[in-house]
Amino acid sequence: MKKTRRKILLKGWILSIFIVLLLLVLVYDLLAVYYRWGFSVNTWINGIYCTGKTAEEVNAELVEQAVPPVVVISTDSGRDEVFPMNRIDLAQMGYRCDYLAALNEYLEQQNPFLWFQNITLHREHRIEPEITYDEDTFRQAFEQTCVRVYSERPSGDYVLRFSQGTGWECEDGLTHVIDMDRAFELVKERIAAGQYEINIDRLDCFYDIPFTETQKQTQEIWERLQAFLQCDLQYDMGDTVESPDRGWLSGFVTHSRREDLGMEYPVLDETGEFVLDQEAVERFVQSLADQYDTYGKERLFHSTRGDLVTVPAGGTYGTTLDQEQETAYLMEHLLSEELHDGIATRRIPAYLRQGFVRGQDDLGDTYIEVDMTDQHMYYYRDGVLILDTDVVTGNTGRRMGTPEGVNYIYYKQRNRTLRGPGYATPVKYWMAVKGHVGIHDSGWRSEYGGTIYQKNGSHGCINTPPDMAAKLYEMAEIGTPVILFY
Repeated sequence: MKKTRRKILLKGWILSIFIVLLLLVLVYDLLAVYYRWGFSVNTWINGIYCTGKTAEEVNAELVEQAVPPVVVISTDSGRDEVFPMNRIDLAQMGYRCDYLAALNEYLEQQNPFLWFQNITLHREHRIEPEITYDEDTFRQAFEQTCVRVYSERPSGDYVLRFSQGTGWECEDGLTHVIDMDRAFELVKERIAAGQYEINIDRLDCFYDIPFTETQKQTQEIWERLQAFLQCDLQYDMGDTVESPDRGWLSGFVTHSRREDLGMEYPVLDETGEFVLDQEAVERFVQSLADQYDTYGKERLFHSTRGDLVTVPAGGTYGTTLDQEQETAYLMEHLLSEELHDGIATRRIPAYLRQGFVRGQDDLGDTYIEVDMTDQHMYYYRDGVLILDTDVVTGNTGRRMGTPEGVNYIYYKQRNRTLRGPGYATPVKYWMAVKGHVGIHDSGWRSEYGGTIYQKNGSHGCINTPPDMAAKLYEMAEIGTPVILFY
């Protein structure tokens, strides 16, 4: 009895297990059939959750979220800067996209009976759409914005151009000539492949036109011009370096119109060398002088008292370039190998007059400052205030006021007698600044500064306390600038 009951229970369990397995297989098959017509479980495409959806449903969602791309055209040489409109927005070209073919292809490769493999996997896929746009409109935009840099060149010609400012340029319509039709087809291929940043120079759409003998000669002249324009002459102006740029160098080469060639052409001498334009060279040297000559010009000076002082012209201190000598140097050396050997040539220009330091600020940071309003003198060395003292300057009440200007110590002498109409005054320390005006000790004075100079000032010199004059005499070199102002 008990054995019979056990057999019945066992058969029941076996039957139940069989029914459960049968149901699982049935459910699995039903899901496989379900996924046969839609995407498998846990499938993501281009950020869209696709499980159970048809290709048409996913396509609609992908099309809705698609953003029309912008095609960016560039070149190796940066010529795209010539045309700032190097971006083509396909949204304005009737852009349409469709993912249906790619989605159906994915579905065909999907095995619906292996759907269980996706349960624990996040399956993210990327697909590219088929895109369409108005090709005629796109071609117009392509040519107007991108190929202009090539198409504007004179195809089939090799021409030299000269213009003030930019100088010599070459329009080469023989090498790297663009095949417009092929370029357009290759760009379309890149766009179809989902590439929207396209370098025209990397496309196989260029060819060369054979040179004629005349064009070969022009090319040789251009190569020689290029070598000349690489001249690396560096003028050491003290605190800066100046070099003739491409515009200046181009202007140094004399040129004239060659009607037989239809272009500007360098003039050559009987040896075949470029003929230099001396007037252009003189203008360059003059431009250096305009920037760096300081002699005979008024100056702006930051005084110790804190204001910006205009010191009038007329002093003895300053810098003057020797323009004649510099022009001669350039005319002799501009065509020489030493300026075209790839090594920078550093040159200090010739001067007719040179300041204590070189540069636009040739006062430097070592100078003597005489503030005649405050009746005070300062001596700075390397930017550090070394000495300052009250002084007495020229008697303005008797029209003997010390003259304003930027001068320099041009002479020093111990134990000199200063002479003038009605006086002979011995001093121990004499530092001549301009003519008979100088800085010296004045042992006969017991007071300095204030308004003494207005009624009891000097004959024009800077009267200085003896101990301060002795210190300044030992420290200040000949050539030290002396700035005198009210």
